[in-house]
Parts: sequence; structure tokens; C-alpha cells
Amino acid sequence: MRIRSTLIKFELVERLQQLFECREMILNLVVRELKARYKSSVLGFLWSLLNPLGMMLVFSIVFTIVLPMRDIQRYPIFLLCGLLPWDYFSAGVLTGTGSIVSNANLVKKAYFPREVLPIASVLANLVNFLLALLVLFGALIVFRSPWSPWLWLLPVVIVIETCFIMGVVLILSAVNVYYRDTAMVMEVLMRAWFFLTPVVYAMDMLPTGYHVLGLTLDVRRIMYILNPMSSLISTYRDLLYWGYRTNLDFFLRTAATSLAVLAFGYWVFVRLSRSFGEEV
Repeated sequence: MRIRSTLIKFELVERLQQLFECREMILNLVVRELKARYKSSVLGFLWSLLNPLGMMLVFSIVFTIVLPMRDIQRYPIFLLCGLLPWDYFSAGVLTGTGSIVSNANLVKKAYFPREVLPIASVLANLVNFLLALLVLFGALIVFRSPWSPWLWLLPVVIVIETCFIMGVVLILSAVNVYYRDTAMVMEVLMRAWFFLTPVVYAMDMLPTGYHVLGLTLDVRRIMYILNPMSSLISTYRDLLYWGYRTNLDFFLRTAATSLAVLAFGYWVFVRLSRSFGEEV
């Protein structure tokens, strides 16, 4: 048992070394995906700014005029703090899930760490997310929102979310090689996940005591525990909307969860990737 455990650890270390050596390949794949995404587009990268701006306008009209949320001040800022991280997560998961299958020719022709493909897909979406943040900071200036002295933590939060997305994508991209319905199932699940995450509404709107089958459930707490995206979006809002420091214990638990998902996702990917060449 010890020998097997040692071999697994050695294999993981070797894979990580190979992954580091492929950093230039990852960069080239990121550039290739970004170019392919905006190929023949007149506005190009400007869509990374216009898309969140357009969604902000639509949701703001709906939830300030049609279904007004009067308890939420500066709703466009509140919305962007949740919508941008969610869009990053959703796009990263949906595009990353098919990253191995869509690059089948490359997988069959050359040997390289297969995790390069989903990682590059996530990083391409990270670039779009960083560009979209310009819209958010512009809105912060327009609405004269308070600036948190803890704003320097924002890059750390982005890294934590990226780790979580990569963990999820590593699992789904590997499973999708064997079960091609995975991508379609995830499209449905992501729609449901969106409404189960406080993107367009405040977490405080969820009940702390909901009675069902004789049990009293703290829905708000359950949402934090079972939905890492709820915790991440709450952290973004602490820093960008409310303008104060996030709870340190809460922040560390979220970081630990994201790193655990990444580690588990990488382990699953390595175990399933041995037969990718035959399956794709």
C-alpha cells in the first residue's frame, strides 16, 4: 500500500513538472482561443466590456422597475459584483468541459500533459473576466461607491475562484471524454445553479428558518456551505460593494474549499486521462 501511494505521489509530482515546462504552450493555447473567439468580430475584445454592460442594463431595468428590489441601494453595482464572477464561472465551466474533445486531433497526434487544454480554456475566460472588471470599476466611480481599504485582497479572491473553476473543469472535461452528454447536462445545471446563487438577489433575502417535513432548515447557511459560488460572490461584494473587509474565517474556509476541489479535480483528471487517446 505504501509503495502504491509513493508511486502515485511520484506520478503527480512528475505531471506537475511537465505542466510547468508546458507553460509556453498554455500561453499559446490561451492566445489561440481568444483569437478564435473574436475572429471576424468587428468590436473584438470590446465585447468583453459591452456584454456585462448590456446585461447590467437589462437586469437593472427588470429589478428596479418591473420587479423592484427597494432594499438594495446602487443595484447596478450590486448586480455587477455578482454577475461578473458568475459569468466567469459559467463560461469557464461550459467551455472547459469540452476542451479535451474539441481538441481531439491534438490529443491523438502529440504527447503533452492533457490538463494543459482545460487549464488554457479557463485562463482564456480569466482574461475576459479581467477585462469585464473595467466596467465594474467604471461603475464604482460613476456611483461614487466607497472604496474598501482591503481591496488589495481582490486578486487573491480571483485566484481562489480560478482554482475552484479549474477543479470543476478538470473533473468535467475528463468525464466528458467518456460520457459526451456531460456538456449538455451541465448547460441545464448551470441555469439552475444561477438561480440558486445570490447573483441578482441578496443573500439576506433567503430565510434562516424554513420548515419542511417537520425540520427547520437554515437556507442561508446551507447555501453558503453547499454552494461555493455563493461564498465567492459574497466575498466580491464585501470588497467591492459594501466597502469593508470580508470575514477572515469565512474567507479562509472558501479558499480551503476551492483548493480542495482543485486537488481532487486534478487527481481525477490524472486517473482518467490515461485512455484519452483511445476515447476521443
